[in-house]
Amino acid sequence: PRSELPADWSLKTRLLFTSSQPFTWAEHVKAQEEAQGFAQHCRAADWPQCVQEPRTCAELRCALQQSLVYWLHPALPWLQLFPRVGADRGMAGKACPWAQDEALQRVLVSEWSVSFTSLYNLLKAKLCPYFYVCTYQFTVLFRAAGLAGSDVITAVISPTTRGLREAMRSEGIEFSLPLVEESRIRKQKNSEVNMETEIVHSPEVGKSTADGEEPAPSDDDDDEESFSWLEEMGVQDKIKKPDAISIKIRKEKNEVQMDHRPESVVVVKGTNTFTLLNFLINCKSLVAAAGPQAGLPPTLLSPVAFRGATMQTLKARSMNAKARARSSYEDVFSLEVVGPVMPHSLHLLTLLLRCAQRGAFCAALYTHEPTAVFNTRLEDTGAALGKEAVCRDLSKCGLHPKTLDQLSQFSTLGKSSIRFLEMKDYAYTWKS
Repeated sequence: PRSELPADWSLKTRLLFTSSQPFTWAEHVKAQEEAQGFAQHCRAADWPQCVQEPRTCAELRCALQQSLVYWLHPALPWLQLFPRVGADRGMAGKACPWAQDEALQRVLVSEWSVSFTSLYNLLKAKLCPYFYVCTYQFTVLFRAAGLAGSDVITAVISPTTRGLREAMRSEGIEFSLPLVEESRIRKQKNSEVNMETEIVHSPEVGKSTADGEEPAPSDDDDDEESFSWLEEMGVQDKIKKPDAISIKIRKEKNEVQMDHRPESVVVVKGTNTFTLLNFLINCKSLVAAAGPQAGLPPTLLSPVAFRGATMQTLKARSMNAKARARSSYEDVFSLEVVGPVMPHSLHLLTLLLRCAQRGAFCAALYTHEPTAVFNTRLEDTGAALGKEAVCRDLSKCGLHPKTLDQLSQFSTLGKSSIRFLEMKDYAYTWKS
Protein backbone atom coordinates (compact mmCIF):
# COMPACT_ATOMS: atom_id res chain seq x y z
CA PRO A 1 0.00 0.00 0.00
CA ARG A 2 1.19 3.51 -0.90
CA SER A 3 0.03 6.97 0.09
CA GLU A 4 0.29 8.16 -3.54
CA LEU A 5 -0.39 6.72 -6.99
CA PRO A 6 2.32 6.51 -9.67
CA ALA A 7 1.79 8.81 -12.63
CA ASP A 8 -0.22 7.09 -15.38
CA TRP A 9 0.23 8.91 -18.72
CA SER A 10 -2.15 6.68 -20.68
CA LEU A 11 -5.56 7.95 -21.78
CA LYS A 12 -8.57 6.22 -20.25
CA THR A 13 -11.90 5.74 -22.00
CA ARG A 14 -13.88 4.84 -18.87
CA LEU A 15 -13.57 4.71 -15.09
CA LEU A 16 -15.85 2.72 -12.81
CA PHE A 17 -15.56 3.54 -9.10
CA THR A 18 -17.31 1.33 -6.54
CA SER A 19 -17.71 1.83 -2.80
CA SER A 20 -19.69 0.68 0.20
CA GLN A 21 -20.49 4.37 0.81
CA PRO A 22 -23.13 5.99 -1.44
CA PHE A 23 -22.28 8.55 -4.15
CA THR A 24 -25.44 10.58 -3.51
CA TRP A 25 -23.28 13.69 -3.05
CA ALA A 26 -22.48 13.52 -6.80
CA GLU A 27 -26.14 13.65 -7.86
CA HIS A 28 -28.38 16.62 -8.68
CA VAL A 29 -25.64 19.19 -9.24
CA LYS A 30 -27.09 22.71 -9.15
CA ALA A 31 -26.41 25.25 -11.89
CA GLN A 32 -24.51 27.46 -9.46
CA GLU A 33 -22.34 24.53 -8.33
CA GLU A 34 -21.57 23.62 -11.93
CA ALA A 35 -20.58 27.23 -12.71
CA GLN A 36 -18.42 27.37 -9.59
CA GLY A 37 -16.70 24.14 -10.64
CA PHE A 38 -15.89 25.60 -14.07
CA ALA A 39 -14.47 28.74 -12.45
CA GLN A 40 -12.36 26.64 -10.06
CA HIS A 41 -11.01 24.66 -13.03
CA CYS A 42 -9.94 27.81 -14.89
CA ARG A 43 -8.18 29.09 -11.75
CA ALA A 44 -6.73 25.71 -10.70
CA ALA A 45 -8.28 26.27 -7.27
CA ASP A 46 -7.88 23.94 -4.31
CA TRP A 47 -10.77 22.45 -2.33
CA PRO A 48 -11.37 21.42 1.30
CA GLN A 49 -9.58 18.18 2.20
CA CYS A 50 -11.84 17.26 5.11
CA VAL A 51 -15.61 16.83 4.71
CA GLN A 52 -17.88 15.99 7.62
CA GLU A 53 -21.04 15.13 5.64
CA PRO A 54 -20.45 14.49 1.89
CA ARG A 55 -24.17 14.36 1.00
CA THR A 56 -24.78 17.99 1.94
CA CYS A 57 -21.38 19.34 0.86
CA ALA A 58 -21.68 21.74 -2.07
CA GLU A 59 -17.87 22.03 -2.29
CA LEU A 60 -17.65 18.35 -3.23
CA ARG A 61 -20.01 18.78 -6.17
CA CYS A 62 -18.09 21.87 -7.31
CA ALA A 63 -14.83 19.93 -7.08
CA LEU A 64 -16.35 17.06 -9.08
CA GLN A 65 -17.26 19.45 -11.90
CA GLN A 66 -13.76 20.92 -11.72
CA SER A 67 -12.15 17.49 -12.17
CA LEU A 68 -14.33 16.56 -15.17
CA VAL A 69 -13.36 19.50 -17.41
CA TYR A 70 -11.11 19.13 -20.48
CA TRP A 71 -10.47 21.12 -23.67
CA LEU A 72 -10.96 19.80 -27.20
CA HIS A 73 -10.33 20.76 -30.83
CA PRO A 74 -12.00 20.31 -33.24
CA ALA A 75 -15.44 20.15 -31.59
CA LEU A 76 -18.16 18.51 -33.71
CA PRO A 77 -21.12 17.56 -31.48
CA TRP A 78 -22.41 14.81 -33.77
CA LEU A 79 -19.02 13.02 -33.92
CA GLN A 80 -17.15 11.24 -31.14
CA LEU A 81 -13.62 12.59 -31.60
CA PHE A 82 -11.91 10.25 -29.14
CA PRO A 83 -10.56 7.66 -29.59
CA ARG A 84 -9.40 8.11 -33.18
CA VAL A 85 -7.32 4.95 -33.64
CA GLY A 86 -9.71 2.21 -34.75
CA ALA A 87 -12.74 4.54 -34.74
CA ASP A 88 -13.78 4.08 -38.39
CA ARG A 89 -16.67 1.76 -37.53
CA GLY A 90 -18.09 4.19 -34.97
CA MET A 91 -17.89 7.12 -37.40
CA ALA A 92 -19.30 5.25 -40.41
CA GLY A 93 -22.54 6.76 -41.67
CA LYS A 94 -22.12 10.06 -39.77
CA ALA A 95 -22.48 13.35 -41.65
CA CYS A 96 -19.11 14.60 -42.94
CA PRO A 97 -19.80 17.70 -45.11
CA TRP A 98 -16.05 18.27 -45.64
CA ALA A 99 -15.42 14.81 -47.14
CA GLN A 100 -15.98 16.01 -50.74
CA ASP A 101 -15.21 19.71 -50.19
CA GLU A 102 -11.48 20.43 -50.50
CA ALA A 103 -11.90 24.11 -49.60
CA LEU A 104 -13.62 23.17 -46.33
CA GLN A 105 -10.89 20.60 -45.60
CA ARG A 106 -8.23 23.31 -46.03
CA VAL A 107 -10.06 25.57 -43.57
CA LEU A 108 -10.34 22.77 -40.99
CA VAL A 109 -6.63 21.90 -41.27
CA SER A 110 -5.63 25.59 -41.17
CA GLU A 111 -7.63 26.21 -37.95
CA TRP A 112 -6.22 23.00 -36.49
CA SER A 113 -2.66 24.17 -37.21
CA VAL A 114 -3.33 27.43 -35.36
CA SER A 115 -4.68 25.53 -32.34
CA PHE A 116 -1.78 23.04 -32.38
CA THR A 117 0.79 25.87 -32.50
CA SER A 118 -1.03 27.68 -29.69
CA LEU A 119 -0.82 24.58 -27.50
CA TYR A 120 2.89 24.14 -28.16
CA ASN A 121 3.59 27.80 -27.31
CA LEU A 122 1.66 27.42 -24.04
CA LEU A 123 3.65 24.25 -23.29
CA LYS A 124 6.96 26.00 -24.00
CA ALA A 125 5.96 28.88 -21.70
CA LYS A 126 5.01 26.31 -19.01
CA LEU A 127 1.40 27.53 -19.03
CA CYS A 128 0.19 24.13 -20.29
CA PRO A 129 1.54 20.96 -18.62
CA TYR A 130 0.89 18.49 -21.44
CA PHE A 131 -1.46 17.72 -24.34
CA TYR A 132 -2.32 14.91 -26.74
CA VAL A 133 -2.54 14.81 -30.54
CA CYS A 134 -4.81 11.91 -31.54
CA THR A 135 -4.56 10.94 -35.22
CA TYR A 136 -6.31 8.05 -36.95
CA GLN A 137 -3.02 6.10 -36.97
CA PHE A 138 -1.10 7.11 -33.84
CA THR A 139 -1.17 9.33 -30.74
CA VAL A 140 1.41 11.92 -29.61
CA LEU A 141 1.88 13.08 -26.01
CA PHE A 142 3.71 16.41 -25.57
CA ARG A 143 4.96 17.13 -22.02
CA ALA A 144 6.42 20.34 -20.60
CA ALA A 145 9.93 20.46 -19.18
CA GLY A 146 9.80 19.30 -15.56
CA LEU A 147 7.26 16.50 -16.02
CA ALA A 148 8.07 12.76 -15.95
CA GLY A 149 11.52 13.57 -14.56
CA SER A 150 12.73 15.33 -17.73
CA ASP A 151 14.33 18.77 -17.74
CA VAL A 152 13.36 19.40 -21.39
CA ILE A 153 10.14 19.25 -23.43
CA THR A 154 9.40 15.68 -24.53
CA ALA A 155 7.09 14.12 -27.12
CA VAL A 156 6.16 10.43 -27.13
CA ILE A 157 4.60 8.84 -30.24
CA SER A 158 2.85 5.46 -30.38
CA PRO A 159 2.40 3.32 -32.36
CA THR A 160 4.76 4.15 -35.23
CA THR A 161 5.72 2.57 -38.54
CA ARG A 162 9.02 2.36 -40.39
CA GLY A 163 7.64 4.82 -42.96
CA LEU A 164 6.87 7.43 -40.29
CA ARG A 165 10.26 6.99 -38.63
CA GLU A 166 12.07 7.32 -41.98
CA ALA A 167 10.07 10.49 -42.76
CA MET A 168 11.05 11.95 -39.37
CA ARG A 169 14.72 11.10 -39.98
CA SER A 170 14.62 12.76 -43.39
CA GLU A 171 13.31 15.95 -41.72
CA GLY A 172 16.26 15.93 -39.33
CA ILE A 173 14.23 14.96 -36.24
CA GLU A 174 16.41 13.12 -33.72
CA PHE A 175 14.54 10.50 -31.72
CA SER A 176 15.08 7.35 -29.69
CA LEU A 177 13.35 3.97 -29.45
CA PRO A 178 13.59 3.35 -25.67
CA LEU A 179 12.05 -0.12 -25.63
CA VAL A 180 14.27 -1.31 -28.48
CA GLU A 181 17.34 0.06 -26.69
CA GLU A 182 16.21 -1.57 -23.44
CA SER A 183 15.77 -4.91 -25.19
CA ARG A 184 19.20 -4.64 -26.83
CA ILE A 185 20.89 -3.86 -23.49
CA ARG A 186 19.08 -6.76 -21.84
CA LYS A 187 20.25 -9.16 -24.58
CA GLN A 188 23.83 -7.93 -24.24
CA LYS A 189 23.77 -8.48 -20.47
CA ASN A 190 22.30 -11.97 -20.90
CA SER A 191 24.93 -12.75 -23.52
CA GLU A 192 27.69 -11.58 -21.18
CA VAL A 193 26.28 -13.66 -18.33
CA ASN A 194 26.03 -16.73 -20.57
CA MET A 195 29.60 -16.18 -21.78
CA GLU A 196 30.92 -15.96 -18.21
CA THR A 197 28.99 -19.09 -17.26
CA GLU A 198 30.39 -20.89 -20.31
CA ILE A 199 33.97 -19.95 -19.44
CA VAL A 200 33.55 -21.05 -15.83
CA HIS A 201 32.03 -24.43 -16.70
CA SER A 202 34.02 -25.21 -19.86
CA PRO A 203 37.49 -26.72 -19.29
CA GLU A 204 38.64 -25.74 -22.79
CA VAL A 205 38.50 -22.34 -24.42
CA GLY A 206 36.28 -22.32 -27.49
CA LYS A 207 34.36 -25.45 -26.53
CA SER A 208 30.66 -25.44 -27.49
CA THR A 209 27.96 -24.79 -24.91
CA ALA A 210 26.52 -27.57 -22.76
CA ASP A 211 23.51 -28.11 -24.98
CA GLY A 212 25.72 -28.46 -28.05
CA GLU A 213 24.55 -25.24 -29.75
CA GLU A 214 26.96 -22.64 -31.08
CA PRO A 215 26.31 -18.98 -30.16
CA ALA A 216 24.26 -17.20 -32.82
CA PRO A 217 26.31 -14.82 -34.99
CA SER A 218 25.71 -11.11 -34.48
CA ASP A 219 23.82 -9.10 -37.08
CA ASP A 220 26.67 -6.61 -37.03
CA ASP A 221 29.31 -9.14 -38.18
CA ASP A 222 30.99 -8.41 -41.47
CA ASP A 223 29.37 -10.44 -44.23
CA GLU A 224 32.73 -11.50 -45.70
CA GLU A 225 33.79 -12.91 -42.34
CA SER A 226 30.45 -14.68 -42.02
CA PHE A 227 31.23 -16.65 -45.19
CA SER A 228 34.94 -17.24 -44.53
CA TRP A 229 34.25 -20.85 -43.56
CA LEU A 230 33.05 -21.49 -47.14
CA GLU A 231 36.47 -20.53 -48.45
CA GLU A 232 38.15 -22.95 -46.06
CA MET A 233 36.00 -25.74 -47.52
CA GLY A 234 36.70 -24.57 -51.09
CA VAL A 235 33.04 -24.25 -52.04
CA GLN A 236 32.70 -20.48 -51.91
CA ASP A 237 31.97 -20.26 -55.64
CA LYS A 238 29.18 -22.82 -55.47
CA ILE A 239 27.23 -20.99 -52.76
CA LYS A 240 25.30 -17.89 -53.71
CA LYS A 241 26.02 -15.07 -51.30
CA PRO A 242 23.24 -12.61 -50.45
CA ASP A 243 23.37 -9.40 -52.42
CA ALA A 244 23.29 -5.90 -50.87
CA ILE A 245 19.50 -5.67 -51.01
CA SER A 246 19.04 -9.01 -49.24
CA ILE A 247 21.48 -7.96 -46.52
CA LYS A 248 19.63 -4.67 -46.05
CA ILE A 249 16.27 -6.46 -45.80
CA ARG A 250 17.69 -8.86 -43.22
CA LYS A 251 19.04 -6.02 -41.10
CA GLU A 252 15.76 -4.10 -41.29
CA LYS A 253 13.59 -7.13 -40.55
CA ASN A 254 13.36 -6.41 -36.82
CA GLU A 255 12.51 -2.75 -37.45
CA VAL A 256 9.62 -3.65 -39.75
CA GLN A 257 8.33 -6.36 -37.40
CA MET A 258 7.85 -3.90 -34.52
CA ASP A 259 5.54 -1.59 -36.55
CA HIS A 260 2.18 -0.90 -34.84
CA ARG A 261 3.48 -2.59 -31.66
CA PRO A 262 4.30 -1.00 -28.27
CA GLU A 263 8.00 -1.53 -29.02
CA SER A 264 7.70 1.03 -31.83
CA VAL A 265 7.21 3.90 -29.34
CA VAL A 266 9.34 6.92 -30.26
CA VAL A 267 10.65 9.65 -27.90
CA VAL A 268 11.61 13.14 -29.14
CA LYS A 269 13.28 15.64 -26.81
CA GLY A 270 14.19 19.31 -26.54
CA THR A 271 14.35 21.49 -29.65
CA ASN A 272 13.53 18.47 -31.82
CA THR A 273 9.95 18.71 -30.54
CA PHE A 274 9.58 22.03 -32.39
CA THR A 275 10.81 20.37 -35.58
CA LEU A 276 8.28 17.61 -34.87
CA LEU A 277 5.53 20.23 -34.57
CA ASN A 278 6.32 21.59 -38.05
CA PHE A 279 6.63 18.06 -39.42
CA LEU A 280 3.17 17.10 -38.13
CA ILE A 281 1.58 20.32 -39.40
CA ASN A 282 2.96 19.70 -42.91
CA CYS A 283 2.52 15.91 -42.93
CA LYS A 284 -0.21 15.14 -45.47
CA SER A 285 -0.67 11.57 -44.24
CA LEU A 286 -1.70 12.91 -40.81
CA VAL A 287 -5.24 13.34 -42.16
CA ALA A 288 -7.02 10.32 -43.64
CA ALA A 289 -7.55 10.56 -47.41
CA ALA A 290 -10.40 8.02 -47.46
CA GLY A 291 -12.87 6.35 -45.13
CA PRO A 292 -15.13 7.82 -42.41
CA GLN A 293 -12.30 10.02 -41.03
CA ALA A 294 -11.34 11.47 -44.42
CA GLY A 295 -10.44 15.16 -44.24
CA LEU A 296 -10.86 15.34 -40.44
CA PRO A 297 -7.85 16.85 -38.60
CA PRO A 298 -6.43 15.05 -35.53
CA THR A 299 -8.05 15.57 -32.13
CA LEU A 300 -6.25 17.88 -29.70
CA LEU A 301 -6.84 17.16 -25.99
CA SER A 302 -5.58 19.46 -23.24
CA PRO A 303 -6.17 20.06 -19.51
CA VAL A 304 -6.10 23.85 -20.09
CA ALA A 305 -7.67 26.30 -22.54
CA PHE A 306 -5.95 27.11 -25.84
CA ARG A 307 -6.79 29.00 -29.02
CA GLY A 308 -9.76 27.45 -30.82
CA ALA A 309 -10.51 25.00 -27.98
CA THR A 310 -13.96 24.06 -26.73
CA MET A 311 -14.62 23.29 -23.08
CA GLN A 312 -16.01 19.78 -22.59
CA THR A 313 -16.85 17.69 -19.54
CA LEU A 314 -16.54 13.98 -18.91
CA LYS A 315 -19.88 12.24 -18.41
CA ALA A 316 -20.41 11.10 -14.81
CA ARG A 317 -23.35 9.18 -13.34
CA SER A 318 -23.90 7.31 -10.09
CA MET A 319 -25.70 3.96 -9.77
CA ASN A 320 -26.83 1.64 -6.99
CA ALA A 321 -26.79 -2.17 -7.20
CA LYS A 322 -26.97 -5.32 -5.11
CA ALA A 323 -24.00 -7.69 -4.87
CA ARG A 324 -24.02 -11.20 -3.45
CA ALA A 325 -21.99 -11.55 -0.25
CA ARG A 326 -21.94 -15.05 1.20
CA SER A 327 -25.56 -15.90 2.03
CA SER A 328 -27.04 -12.42 1.58
CA TYR A 329 -26.95 -9.36 -0.65
CA GLU A 330 -25.31 -6.05 0.16
CA ASP A 331 -25.57 -2.60 -1.38
CA VAL A 332 -22.83 -1.57 -3.79
CA PHE A 333 -22.62 2.01 -4.99
CA SER A 334 -20.81 3.06 -8.15
CA LEU A 335 -19.76 6.17 -10.04
CA GLU A 336 -19.05 5.85 -13.76
CA VAL A 337 -16.96 8.41 -15.65
CA VAL A 338 -16.85 8.20 -19.47
CA GLY A 339 -14.75 10.12 -21.99
CA PRO A 340 -11.10 10.91 -22.69
CA VAL A 341 -9.84 10.75 -19.09
CA MET A 342 -6.44 12.45 -18.94
CA PRO A 343 -3.88 11.98 -16.12
CA HIS A 344 -4.89 15.14 -14.26
CA SER A 345 -8.58 14.12 -14.17
CA LEU A 346 -7.75 10.64 -12.87
CA HIS A 347 -5.62 12.07 -10.08
CA LEU A 348 -8.17 14.75 -9.13
CA LEU A 349 -10.95 12.17 -8.98
CA THR A 350 -8.91 9.91 -6.67
CA LEU A 351 -8.17 12.88 -4.40
CA LEU A 352 -11.85 13.74 -4.36
CA LEU A 353 -13.06 10.20 -3.61
CA ARG A 354 -10.39 9.74 -0.95
CA CYS A 355 -12.12 12.53 0.91
CA ALA A 356 -15.76 11.79 0.02
CA GLN A 357 -15.71 7.98 0.43
CA ARG A 358 -13.88 7.92 3.77
CA GLY A 359 -10.66 6.54 2.28
CA ALA A 360 -12.21 3.35 0.88
CA PHE A 361 -13.13 2.66 -2.76
CA CYS A 362 -12.20 0.52 -5.79
CA ALA A 363 -11.86 1.48 -9.43
CA ALA A 364 -11.70 -0.34 -12.77
CA LEU A 365 -9.74 1.69 -15.33
CA TYR A 366 -10.24 1.11 -19.07
CA THR A 367 -7.13 2.16 -21.01
CA HIS A 368 -6.95 3.32 -24.63
CA GLU A 369 -4.39 0.63 -25.52
CA PRO A 370 -2.17 2.57 -27.98
CA THR A 371 -1.37 5.02 -25.15
CA ALA A 372 -0.43 2.49 -22.42
CA VAL A 373 3.20 2.62 -23.57
CA PHE A 374 3.37 6.35 -22.71
CA ASN A 375 4.39 5.23 -19.22
CA THR A 376 7.77 4.10 -20.55
CA ARG A 377 10.51 5.66 -18.44
CA LEU A 378 12.62 8.23 -20.27
CA GLU A 379 16.35 7.56 -20.36
CA ASP A 380 19.15 10.14 -20.16
CA THR A 381 16.80 12.79 -18.81
CA GLY A 382 19.55 14.42 -16.77
CA ALA A 383 19.62 14.84 -13.01
CA ALA A 384 16.38 14.25 -11.16
CA LEU A 385 14.52 17.52 -10.79
CA GLY A 386 13.70 18.85 -7.34
CA LYS A 387 10.00 18.96 -6.45
CA GLU A 388 10.21 22.56 -5.30
CA ALA A 389 11.86 23.71 -8.53
CA VAL A 390 9.26 21.91 -10.68
CA CYS A 391 6.30 23.27 -8.69
CA ARG A 392 7.76 26.77 -8.86
CA ASP A 393 8.40 26.69 -12.62
CA LEU A 394 5.03 25.07 -13.47
CA SER A 395 2.96 26.81 -10.80
CA LYS A 396 0.83 28.57 -13.44
CA CYS A 397 0.33 25.57 -15.76
CA GLY A 398 -3.24 24.98 -14.52
CA LEU A 399 -2.72 21.81 -12.49
CA HIS A 400 -3.66 21.17 -8.86
CA PRO A 401 -0.41 21.35 -6.79
CA LYS A 402 -0.69 17.69 -5.71
CA THR A 403 -1.34 16.59 -9.31
CA LEU A 404 1.68 18.58 -10.49
CA ASP A 405 3.81 16.91 -7.82
CA GLN A 406 2.64 13.44 -8.96
CA LEU A 407 3.18 14.05 -12.68
CA SER A 408 6.69 15.41 -12.13
CA GLN A 409 7.86 11.99 -10.90
CA PHE A 410 9.69 9.46 -13.10
CA SER A 411 7.39 6.96 -14.82
CA THR A 412 7.47 3.60 -13.04
CA LEU A 413 4.76 1.60 -14.85
CA GLY A 414 6.87 0.73 -17.92
CA LYS A 415 4.80 -0.08 -21.00
CA SER A 416 1.74 -1.03 -18.92
CA SER A 417 -0.90 1.10 -17.23
CA ILE A 418 -3.05 0.93 -14.11
CA ARG A 419 -6.05 -1.36 -14.72
CA PHE A 420 -7.40 -1.78 -11.19
CA LEU A 421 -7.11 0.53 -8.22
CA GLU A 422 -8.14 0.08 -4.61
CA MET A 423 -7.99 2.41 -1.65
CA LYS A 424 -8.31 1.02 1.86
CA ASP A 425 -7.64 3.01 5.02
CA TYR A 426 -6.44 5.92 2.85
CA ALA A 427 -3.71 3.80 1.19
CA TYR A 428 -3.53 2.77 -2.50
CA THR A 429 -2.87 -0.61 -4.05
CA TRP A 430 -3.11 -1.21 -7.80
CA LYS A 431 -2.66 -3.72 -10.62
CA SER A 432 -1.27 -3.01 -14.06
